[in-house]
Amino acid sequence: MRVRRWLAGLTLGASALAAGVALAGGPASVAGLKPAAEAVPGNPAQVAALARAVVVGYQAPTRTLKPGMSGADVTAMQQRLVSLHYWLGSVTGSFNYDTEEAVYAFQAINGLPMSAVVGPNTAHALAYPRSYTPRDTAVATRIEVDINVNKQLLVYYKNNQIVLISHVSSGKVNYATTPTGTYTAERFILGRIPVPMGMMYNPVFFIRLVYAIHGDTAVPNYPDSHGCVRIPIDLSNVFYKMINIVQRNSTGTQIYIYGTNWRTGS
Repeated sequence: MRVRRWLAGLTLGASALAAGVALAGGPASVAGLKPAAEAVPGNPAQVAALARAVVVGYQAPTRTLKPGMSGADVTAMQQRLVSLHYWLGSVTGSFNYDTEEAVYAFQAINGLPMSAVVGPNTAHALAYPRSYTPRDTAVATRIEVDINVNKQLLVYYKNNQIVLISHVSSGKVNYATTPTGTYTAERFILGRIPVPMGMMYNPVFFIRLVYAIHGDTAVPNYPDSHGCVRIPIDLSNVFYKMINIVQRNSTGTQIYIYGTNWRTGS
């Protein structure tokens, strides 16, 4: 009898918490709550599980976060981005370069300007995020690259589940073309590779030894490459290990590039 009363009180309290959050318009949420009717009276394990099920969700930052800042709210934001599959290396509590790149990607998917400034709109989106819309579900393990100027995204799927999302920089508008279409990860060269137009880091080539997904020290929030797909240099140190490359694995991960950033900038 005491267990039944306790469970009823717990369920009521959790419901009140959820209602209070909804009325306040706050980002916290109550998730995974089981009704008392599902519990078996007198079962300590189930009672403990129900108690643990009252989970308060992510708390968005109350101050504006910018690159260079640090603190517990930056740590929480990094953890939130990682939970949503945005790549930022490791959680450090510092709004570093890789975190800036992750925020660019998050803002793009959520229809926000890629500013890397986490103000009220981005903070709200962190609490209530949009999902990336897949473009080519026929192939379960693939890389999708959106080169539209307001997106600039790379999304890696494995078995139709998102493994990582990263910001990229594709061909500079009115200057360079990033080819669209379906390709395969063909070859890989480790390290810092000098090329006529600059430097590639750990390039994964998908068209001969010309076009690649490669690391760069400059991956701005706009298309700026000579035609390749730039990714953050730290990501390039591990990206090639995540995928299949024909040169190493006999088969290569599909790379699907879509959108346009040539001339129109659309």
